[in-house]
Amino acid sequence: MRKSSKVIVTCAITGSIHTPTMSPHLPITADQIASDAIAAAKAGAAMLHLHARVEETGRPTQDPEAFRRFLPRIKEECDAVINITTGGGLGMSLDDRLAAAKWAQPEVASMNMGSFNFNISGAAGRITEFQHEWEKPYLEMTKDFILSNTFSQIERGITELSANGTRFEFECYDVGHLYNLAHFLDRGLVKGPLFVQGVFGILGGIGAEIDNLLHMRAVADRLFGDEYYMSVLAAGRHQMPFATTNAILGGHVRVGLEDSIFLEKGKLATSNAEQVAKIIRILKELSMETATPAEARAMLELKGPQNVAF
Repeated sequence: MRKSSKVIVTCAITGSIHTPTMSPHLPITADQIASDAIAAAKAGAAMLHLHARVEETGRPTQDPEAFRRFLPRIKEECDAVINITTGGGLGMSLDDRLAAAKWAQPEVASMNMGSFNFNISGAAGRITEFQHEWEKPYLEMTKDFILSNTFSQIERGITELSANGTRFEFECYDVGHLYNLAHFLDRGLVKGPLFVQGVFGILGGIGAEIDNLLHMRAVADRLFGDEYYMSVLAAGRHQMPFATTNAILGGHVRVGLEDSIFLEKGKLATSNAEQVAKIIRILKELSMETATPAEARAMLELKGPQNVAF
């Protein structure tokens, strides 16, 4: 792994997993997403990972118009690196998933590195009454759902977005996804330094156990040498322990309401900025410095905010 003296903190603002019923603090409207993202940046996040929602219902959407409602404001009011999802919402077509990033031409876009079972159906059983009719079936359908990221789909996403100078947050939900990424690196379709996001704790992917984190890092070291940085996110209660451990090991971190709606056991986070402030406080207590957006851009060799399309 490429050595760095500073930790890149990414904040994933709203995602497509949690539904409005789960937390009153989940950003839904363009104004809420923008306000939460800007506050997270001011709290110390160098990168903002962004999804969009249908304002009336909170359902995930990849309509570029939904992103157009908040991206310019975020860019104007903070200097964080903006990272647009291509995972989108569960069940979307690849065309839908790529639409926002193709329009926005961001500095960074996410890229899932393999197909796998993605099961969040258990959340439906813990809620007795939903705010919106789409929420329960959206969660329950994942018992029979494969998040499709074939080699052809990945190649198309990488090729189309790279043409605009966009680089990637390579989301790896299991060890095999690292080998998939190595395949594209060997073919010259991607180049270092890679920004690898290890994802732990999704049912169907690798479990949130520290031994698994160590194994993922060891495999990435063999495959990529010093041509990668590794960030980590873990779902739910594993969020802060995994982030802290990876930072101690010399890596980078991701927090945010996409990955966990809690600040601590039994206490909902009231904003993304709360989670950012917490992880930065932990890092400072451990004598670790966090990267500024400018430092993150230099480390990841990004094209700069002046070269995006919004």
